[in-house]
Amino acid sequence: MVRIFIRPYDRPAGQHPGALFTRVDGCVRKSGPLFARYFSLPLIMMDSRRKTILFALLKHRRKKQRNRQIWVHPLLESRYLEGAFFVLFQQLKEDETKFLNYFRMSVSSFDELLQRVQTQLQRQDTNMRNCIQPEQMLAVTLRYLASGCSFTDLYYSYRLGISTISKIVREVCDILWSCLVEECIPKLTKERFESVAAGFEKRANFFHCIGAVDGKHIRIVKPEFSGSLYYNYKSYFSVVLMAVADSNYRLIYVDVGAYGSECDSSIFKESSLWKSIQKKSLELPSAKPLPGSEAPNVPYFLIGDEAFGLNINLLRPFGGKELSQKKRIFNYRLSRARRYVECSFGILTNKWRILHRSLNVNTDFAVSIVKACVVLHNFVRERDGYNFEDTMTVVGMNDLPAQANMQGGRAANNIRDVLSDYFLTEVGKVSWQLSKI
Repeated sequence: MVRIFIRPYDRPAGQHPGALFTRVDGCVRKSGPLFARYFSLPLIMMDSRRKTILFALLKHRRKKQRNRQIWVHPLLESRYLEGAFFVLFQQLKEDETKFLNYFRMSVSSFDELLQRVQTQLQRQDTNMRNCIQPEQMLAVTLRYLASGCSFTDLYYSYRLGISTISKIVREVCDILWSCLVEECIPKLTKERFESVAAGFEKRANFFHCIGAVDGKHIRIVKPEFSGSLYYNYKSYFSVVLMAVADSNYRLIYVDVGAYGSECDSSIFKESSLWKSIQKKSLELPSAKPLPGSEAPNVPYFLIGDEAFGLNINLLRPFGGKELSQKKRIFNYRLSRARRYVECSFGILTNKWRILHRSLNVNTDFAVSIVKACVVLHNFVRERDGYNFEDTMTVVGMNDLPAQANMQGGRAANNIRDVLSDYFLTEVGKVSWQLSKI
């Protein structure tokens, strides 16, 4: 960029001794303040072209100075009188239904959540300004996650700067995950798996199931210099949320952040859960016969759709179109159990509507947002339940494509055959299964 600057030079002979003369020179200069010391220099001995350049640059400098005169925008100064937190939030706390609709959780759940994170969010006031209180930081973040609005929308409603809101949301999301993950997604143990299996047996009439696994795409804006790593088969950019759900619509395991171009099967094989199962470092319940059956012992397993490979610890439906009645009944019973993870995703996305749209933040920030939504999903599910309408649709998330079947071996196929036969017995069948195939 070509910059013009002025420097004094020697006074010509015969001129007034108090006059300073200037010479306007052109040079290449990339940065630095200009003309600060030469506003009042007389323009003696300067031609018209140089005078025009000088006046134009002085005008530009004074315009920049005028633009920086505002310390705080008047819109932000009205925060305490007109901001959503100081007006609307206080009114919503007096109406439980409206509060639940606005923040997607009850007043009691909000207060409990605030107690969990308040210490880590507390800041000190300074001589220049008051800090933003933890309650307001939590309210802003929950509104962002619950509504799917932009930082600009929150700027106008909460009267906080856009960059400030971005920092608040990022910080609160990270703290929510760190404070809630141990409670909301506890460590998987033998007793935990047995409890999950009992739930699937009671609610889905599917036996020895320790969780339903599925993966969903979370839309993001293309990260810089990422090429096609995040570009998925649906022709948009995404990160993958891999999750295991129980029969209470809770997510008991999550893996967030895999590239959108990867498939479910490869992502799950690289997950810490699957590696622990294969290394036998994760204690599963011991294999035993199905209830009321004299068949051989059946191990406990996860269930998934066609995107996953067959394994003794991961069952998928029978493939093909021309299937026998026994296999079609098995597929129906498995899909009936697998719907719990689909409904869990439906509740997650319809409650935390930020997942309805592309996340226009960097990848690490997007992962933090998804992880915060996951722990909030379980937190609110335990305390406030869910609305059935939230389970009807899964918006903004897409399944991953089906992959070729992994070599599950004869043992995995035998397990499916044992279950298929069991579902035809008096103790294993359900009265309506023939009408569903």
